[in-house]
Amino acid sequence: MSVSLPLYEVLYVSTLSVDQPLTVVHAIAARARIHNRERGITGLLVFDGARFCQQLEGPEAAVRTLMQHIREDPRHIYVEVLHDAPLAQRRFQQFSLGFCTLDEGTALDHLETLRGRTALQAFLALPLEPR
Repeated sequence: MSVSLPLYEVLYVSTLSVDQPLTVVHAIAARARIHNRERGITGLLVFDGARFCQQLEGPEAAVRTLMQHIREDPRHIYVEVLHDAPLAQRRFQQFSLGFCTLDEGTALDHLETLRGRTALQAFLALPLEPR
């Protein structure tokens, strides 16, 4: 019998380090898909050409451990959590890591000023272009 752990979600923003090429973004997404699947984490990563915004969901311990790795990853700077809370049901269960880009370079400007559920609602309303 499999025991289902309670779900938890985190929404954060970060900036790609200036010494990193844009090609590293696809490498981050590809590797994360594999690792997330192994850890029962799903979510959506959005990149606007300079900044990341990502919603992660899964078992709380796994999500918190992943956030610690992201904070320590030199490819990310200015990591800031906008929302974290228990989650009743996965939002992105169809993929271990969805990846989208934003052509609108200022779309994350407003979002990163928000906190809590308001930040999450703004994230879910972003005009995304799946890749």
